[in-house]
Amino acid sequence: GSAEGPVQRLANPRVKYLKNPEPSGGYPSVVRNIGWPLATGKFVHFLDDDDLVMEGYYGAVGKAFASHPSVGMVFGRIEPFGNGPADQLEDERRYFDDAAKKAAASNRFGRRLAFAGRMLFDKALLVCSASVIRRECLAQLGGFDPLIRLKEDADYHVRAMRECGVIFINDTAIRYRIGSPSLMHSPDKTEEQKRAERLGHRQMQAKYRERHGAIEFYGIALFTRTVLKIV
Repeated sequence: GSAEGPVQRLANPRVKYLKNPEPSGGYPSVVRNIGWPLATGKFVHFLDDDDLVMEGYYGAVGKAFASHPSVGMVFGRIEPFGNGPADQLEDERRYFDDAAKKAAASNRFGRRLAFAGRMLFDKALLVCSASVIRRECLAQLGGFDPLIRLKEDADYHVRAMRECGVIFINDTAIRYRIGSPSLMHSPDKTEEQKRAERLGHRQMQAKYRERHGAIEFYGIALFTRTVLKIV
């Protein structure tokens, strides 16, 4: 059935159900961009309905923002879980453990370029549910790019990292539910999905190069594939 009934019946008056007046076409960016402008708090968290926030994470995020008032985004570690095959879940754990190590190493090189380089030329360090952003930073970015079908969250995070700065805290942020097959890391992706992912990545890179120039773009590529690879 529709989610509208259960959501509207919730006793908490802070929960509001929004129905998209137009089909989103399967673009998560469209739906998220409907919701975030209505936020009134200082921080915004795009939490998927099947992910679980770890106890104490919001407190850790609040301390990180307070200690670094010029930084616009904070994210933490990701712990995958799910009912799929054990080998798939183990692969996902290895992926996110490696992502956390790379994020921690990026902390040593400032708050912007090393993180952006990882996302542009190495691997996605996080999923949407793991990050919390200052509302003014999100407004500066204009939210998500509705033209990107897949990799829209990577594009959003790259722009937030470069424009507003980011901190990785080495605490588990969320338990991230893994489907079977995994949308991110499935070994049996359809050709359409592969094309959409390649297109999204090219769009993300092209936007960065256009905004920040070829010198920075290729300089970050070299830095990521040499110094950060060694680190």
